[in-house]
Amino acid sequence: MMLTLDPVRWGSALALVAAWGGLCAAMLRRATPAVPDGDADWLVVYASQTGNAEYLARQTAATLATGGLSARALSIEDLDAGTLAGTTRALFIASTYGEGDSPDAAARFAGVTMAGGADLSQLHYAVLALGDSSYTHFCGFGRALDGWLTARGATPLFARIDVDRGNAEAIAGWQHQLSHLAGTSDLPDWEAPAYGQWRILERTLLNEGSAGAPLYRIALIPAEGALPDWEAGDLVQIRAPRDPDLPREYSIASVPGEGRIELLVRLQGHADGSLGAASGWLCLEASGSDTISLRIRAHARFRLGDNAARPLILVGNGTGLAGLRAHLKARIDAGVADNWLVFGERNARADFLCRDELERWRDAGRLARLDTAFSRDGAEARYVQHVLAEQAAEVRAWIARGAAVYVCGSLQGMASGVHEALAAALGADALDELAAQGRYRRDVY
Repeated sequence: MMLTLDPVRWGSALALVAAWGGLCAAMLRRATPAVPDGDADWLVVYASQTGNAEYLARQTAATLATGGLSARALSIEDLDAGTLAGTTRALFIASTYGEGDSPDAAARFAGVTMAGGADLSQLHYAVLALGDSSYTHFCGFGRALDGWLTARGATPLFARIDVDRGNAEAIAGWQHQLSHLAGTSDLPDWEAPAYGQWRILERTLLNEGSAGAPLYRIALIPAEGALPDWEAGDLVQIRAPRDPDLPREYSIASVPGEGRIELLVRLQGHADGSLGAASGWLCLEASGSDTISLRIRAHARFRLGDNAARPLILVGNGTGLAGLRAHLKARIDAGVADNWLVFGERNARADFLCRDELERWRDAGRLARLDTAFSRDGAEARYVQHVLAEQAAEVRAWIARGAAVYVCGSLQGMASGVHEALAAALGADALDELAAQGRYRRDVY
């Protein structure tokens, strides 16, 4: 799906750029390289959840450097009111999470800095807002950030550019504006890595007889060549033949040592009887001889990183087990057994995904705790957040020992319920501090 930029907005953007052209040439041009740390002529601030905004921010900084401007890419979690008040030129690349929320990394900025009354009249800025128009509040956080900056007296260099699901035309519009700011048309290549060709090695139905849609465990290997590298927490993008312009993302459920990429894919069906473009292809239509267009995308915010040796609380439901299973496997292979998994689904009989494997790890002492919540097995619905509420004292004990919390699965219902349960157990300020430390991480959709 291609997004056509509104002609009035686009015309206004060009007019603003033209008006600011002289100012940019006279005031902003510096013959210094891009700088990763310390002072810089430009701040390129990113609010990222899955890594898209960070990637675009680093490409933006590189583009400014091409024109001889010094630029520093900075996560919004490291941006405070004092730094912002001392900045005169900033570009913001802001993702929106869920129904208009800020990314986790921007929670403190949104709740504290944006609640303040900072005077930003010295600041010239622009915003690239990333979002998904299938959600009600499209680009909600980027729009809120843009409105807040204007309300605090900052001056836009050009109109905000909204990007619908990585739309290439909108990204090109941002690059066009950067070429004016940098004073050069010699721009670096922003092309994402090429897709590789893979094939399905195995496909197993995991929930036969389930009240929910079929869910498959799918193993893929390169059609030719060596297996590429990745880390637990990373994603794949798959381009389906019926809709190649809109790649779908899935959490990787395996680690490289297993010799294949594994996915947990739920078959999506539409009201008209048609199947999801990617899930239908992966779950039913593609054969072992068909090639699957796939590329790996690093998901830095959901990798283990500094949490690799910590106790780990893993919470998720449904296909969210994919990302959690990869973390468990990576830690088990590394000899780390301080793992607690809380998993939820509909019915234990049909929906206890990867049950044999998980119980085997628990029985062998590699999974310290395994708690489940099956919403339709009792008189009252019970979800993973209820487990956390019931085990609040144990959650506090694990956190006191330095544990990190990783959440993967449904944005609606599960993620908010888990957040509330953790806030109740630990305190809202303590949970915010865990997020700031990188000890509370989410991959929810």
